[in-house]
Amino acid sequence: MKYWQPMHELSICQALLGEVSAVARAEHASSVTDVYVSIGPLSGVEGPLMRNAFPVAAAGTVASDAALHLQQAPVRVRCEGCGAETEVAVNRLICGRCNNWRTQLISGDELLLQRVVLRTDAAGRGQQCVKPAAAI
Repeated sequence: MKYWQPMHELSICQALLGEVSAVARAEHASSVTDVYVSIGPLSGVEGPLMRNAFPVAAAGTVASDAALHLQQAPVRVRCEGCGAETEVAVNRLICGRCNNWRTQLISGDELLLQRVVLRTDAAGRGQQCVKPAAAI
């Protein structure tokens, strides 16, 4: 017997919308038109599943008609040997300069709210861009 299990992307979208709603309240916005999110390939979040979950989570919120824009973040490491910072493949976290395997991940596992576009008047004529610094 199979049981339906809620995808964690839905709870991620709910947390994201909590941040978006807080920004909209702080800016006295009437609605949100666009939400920009950066997703690292090592974050454990599937972009297509997040796109499907977003409208469900946004229903009845200030972002109910908002478009979700997902941007892929690169995987970058810092080498403990030579100190270089290089972009690497998801399954090959070695230094791109000296091939040392002793590296530290510096990006690629993040999920960040990059930007929110707000409608600031009831007539929908004015828009304002806000860049919150929020990890989801």
